[in-house]
Amino acid sequence: MSHVSSHSAPGQSPLRTVQVLGGGNARSSAHVRSLASGLVARGVRVTVCAPVEVAHTYDFSGAGADHVPVPRSSDPTSVAALRAACAEADLVHAHGLHASFRAVLALSGRRTPLVVTWHGRANAEGARAHFLRMLERRVVRSASVVLGTSSDLVDRARSTGARDARLAAAALPGPRAAVERDESQGPKLRAELGATGRPLLLAVGALERRRGYRTLLDAAGSWRDLDPAPLVAIAGEGPLRPVLQRRIEDEELPVRLLGRREDVGDLLAAADVALLPSSWESRSVLAQEALHARVPLVATAVGGVPDLVGDAAELVPYGDAAALARAVTALLADPARRELLRERGVRQAATWPTEDETVAQVLSVYDELTQPRPLI
Repeated sequence: MSHVSSHSAPGQSPLRTVQVLGGGNARSSAHVRSLASGLVARGVRVTVCAPVEVAHTYDFSGAGADHVPVPRSSDPTSVAALRAACAEADLVHAHGLHASFRAVLALSGRRTPLVVTWHGRANAEGARAHFLRMLERRVVRSASVVLGTSSDLVDRARSTGARDARLAAAALPGPRAAVERDESQGPKLRAELGATGRPLLLAVGALERRRGYRTLLDAAGSWRDLDPAPLVAIAGEGPLRPVLQRRIEDEELPVRLLGRREDVGDLLAAADVALLPSSWESRSVLAQEALHARVPLVATAVGGVPDLVGDAAELVPYGDAAALARAVTALLADPARRELLRERGVRQAATWPTEDETVAQVLSVYDELTQPRPLI
């Protein structure tokens, strides 16, 4: 690897970086774990500032990084702890809006370069949405470079005032177990779910408004008439559960809410079609796992999804239950089309950046922003 020698040359002090995490979003936390491991392997010193429970889950120390516990709030003690942790840093890299805002406050008055990665965007309405836009403006105008994991996030950063916004290479770190099709688990799982002898459709994600589950239930109503009727399984938990469950029961919909599951990889391998009906996604983990697992995907054409999947999925407009229902029905009736999507999925997945390429891109940004360090 070309960067190994340049960052661990004899007599040269190692580059010192601080990675800042906020509330522990799974995607950004896994990304930082992967990044820390790759940077340490290239001779970079990494300190991860994150809440204790996030560090416990992702074991940053096991990746060779130092961990400094910093609470997720923006109160003065949290910012002071972060400021102390960043005192000797050559560069600070913050992930997500709230972590980035804390980093801006902690670096106030210092000339330490700040890199910000946006993995997604905050979902809010009214006064809170206005407040979050103010935070975004403050962050992007303070950052040396903003990395967005999808092109629309890069456009958003530029329109908000970023001096330098770029598309981030973002690998799918540590795919869930059994992303490759495990045929042995399939029949057993399908039997448990009540999907023996009928198609199984899988959606994954928190039960909240932006996930598009109300539209999915609307579409499921039309699948009742198919013979056999497909079963929709939704893995995830959240505030909409009572509302969704009531509709499923009242309308007798072929839908099961599975709650939180640790075996999503196995569920995916058992599914006939994966569903992603969200109002917005960046680099959807489910979309990536579905293509890796050779499971045909029907998704909304929103955010970073079209760029991510290319021609390897059926794309429909967000909120259009009729279009979603038609796409799924047509796919279930066309084995040749499903096989074509599987083949395209494997080809598309091969174009995505690896963890190694993701680390290399981040390191090249760090190199641009840091002056040559003096010899020890």
